[in-house]
Order: sequence, then structure tokens, then C-alpha cells
Amino acid sequence: MEFYEIMKKSAENEGLMFDEIKYNQFIKYKNLLKEWNEKINLTAITEDEEIIKKHFIDSIKIFRFSPLSKMNNIIDVGTGAGFPGLPIKIVNPDIKVTLLDSLNKRVNFLNTVISELGINNIDAIHGRAEEFSRKEEHRGQFDGAVSRAVANLTVLSELCIPYVKNNGYFIALKGPAVEEEIKQAKKAIGILGGKLEEILPVEVEGTDLRHNLVIIKKVKDTPKIYPRNAGNITKKPLI
Repeated sequence: MEFYEIMKKSAENEGLMFDEIKYNQFIKYKNLLKEWNEKINLTAITEDEEIIKKHFIDSIKIFRFSPLSKMNNIIDVGTGAGFPGLPIKIVNPDIKVTLLDSLNKRVNFLNTVISELGINNIDAIHGRAEEFSRKEEHRGQFDGAVSRAVANLTVLSELCIPYVKNNGYFIALKGPAVEEEIKQAKKAIGILGGKLEEILPVEVEGTDLRHNLVIIKKVKDTPKIYPRNAGNITKKPLI
């Protein structure tokens, strides 16, 4: 129970219920992450305390944007080792979560975690973000899209906004210095049917970590030509 109190405090600060059952799921997740990380590259963060704070609590902080708690379904684009989608699911089991990643090995890991934790109403899908959002069953079907990926906001917006329903939200977890990135992304956000709504600063308890939640509301349909293929998205960004 070494990290129970800090996780409980972090969750409750965002209006979330947290108990020993959820805590034990996180510990099992942490242990699987460390075990699998020896076989495939999932994270550079390997110390228990750092995993708890820099991955788990950092992901939970997305609930600073309170409408997330009321969403029926979200997609985590480029989820990697499951951040922030799996922590979202653990602390709020009512949300249906889709985890999307382009590497099959990571999807195998995610499916193992889902099975071992015994959680339902969650899918791990192997696929490329720019391809899956063109499919009818995914395009404009989610209350929210989230991403903690390292791509810049212009690229992320083209990958994520097409998944979101009108009046839904794209929530990007970003570092402390986002002003320039947001400035560069404003044109792309508008073209893709989004509108920058707010930037929420977030801190991680027990650390000096600071980051921002960039909240983009989907206000109209994304034009059918977006997203483009991966090469164009990165080489010819919408700026």
C-alpha cells in the first residue's frame, strides 16, 4: 500500500472515487508493465514511484476536465503502453474505452493487462490512426478523443479530431510550454472542425511536474479529405 494515499489524494482532487480495488489494479498493471518492458520497449520509466506518478497519476489528471466523467465512450489515439486510456478506465469504469496503437506487440500487452485486470467494455485495436478514422464505424463516433502522444498539436489534431462527434472533445495532454504549439495549430484545428476551448494547467502531487490539458471542442464535421496519409500529415502540416 506504499503509494495508495498519494493515488487516492490525486484521484479525489479530480472528483474521482478511489479504493483499494482500483489501487490493486494499478499495482498489477505496474507489475505487468515492468515485466513486459524487459521484452518489448514500452517505457523508459521503470522505477515504481516514477511509474505511479509520471504515468498513472499524470494520466488520472485528465479528469481535471470534468466533462470527461460524463462521456460514454472515448478513444485513446497512439496509446502506447495504455496511457492515458487504461488509467481512465480503471478510475472510471463506466466509460467505454478504445485503445488504438500502430504496434501489434503493444496491443498484445494491452490485451494481457485488460485480461489480467478483469476489466470490461474496453478494446485494444491494432491500427494506424489516420486509417481507422476513415472507417464509418469509428469516424465521428466518440464523445472524446485523448492523446498523450509526443506529436505536435497540429499533427495530433489531424489524427484525433476526425474520431470525435460534433460537440464532443479532443483532449491533448501536453507539457508546460504549449503556447507556441497552440498558435501553430490554430489553423489546423479550425480546418478540421475544432475550436480551442481552454487550456487547463495540471500538477502531479508529490512532484514538480506541470503540464497542460489542451481542450478542443468539435463544432462541425471534419472535411472528408482529412486525415490525409501519414507522410502528408507530418511533411505538409496544416499551418
